[in-house]
Amino acid sequence: MADKPEGSPSLKEQFWDPVAGFGVTFRTMFRKVVTEQYPKEKFPTAPRFHGRHQLNRWPDGLEKCIGCELCAWACPADAIYVEGASNSDQPDPDGNSQRYSPGERYGRVYQINYLRCILCGLCIEACPTRALTMTNEYELADDNRRDLIYEKSDLLAPLLPGMEQPPHAMQLGDDEKDYYRGEFKDHGATAGAASSAADQGEGS
Repeated sequence: MADKPEGSPSLKEQFWDPVAGFGVTFRTMFRKVVTEQYPKEKFPTAPRFHGRHQLNRWPDGLEKCIGCELCAWACPADAIYVEGASNSDQPDPDGNSQRYSPGERYGRVYQINYLRCILCGLCIEACPTRALTMTNEYELADDNRRDLIYEKSDLLAPLLPGMEQPPHAMQLGDDEKDYYRGEFKDHGATAGAASSAADQGEGS
């Protein structure tokens, strides 16, 4: 019997391998089709699902963002743009406070371009004050590009009871260290408001 030419396919390669390649197809073609009725029926996401970003607040309403731009540096898609500015305890000509955060600086401009964002979560890991977290909101589609660039006003967490819209003076402590350490003094806010503010963005 003549030897099989070197390099020629074996019987297994000729007959079995092509059939085995359709194994997944054959196993699933008789199963019942599962159709999700989205958006009429929406299933809850996982607790730590990476969805739309949120800029969190302290329990008195001051912003946690200090405008350090570390989130923008950490973003692999270059989807975040931040411009920081200095806080001031000097009142403006109308006598109003110019303080937006407990630190020296705050995020004057904050934008996230969801045309670029890949929702990887590296930005929230880079944030030193846990100002930036991610919610469970995933419906980010739109019919134009402009509305997919979220501004600071779109990303800021809503004011809870007991919070005051910035700018205003620090109410929870004498300096920023009291805020970062959680050593809050009583300023009349309810305990529920303080705990809810502390828990903002825990789905990240």
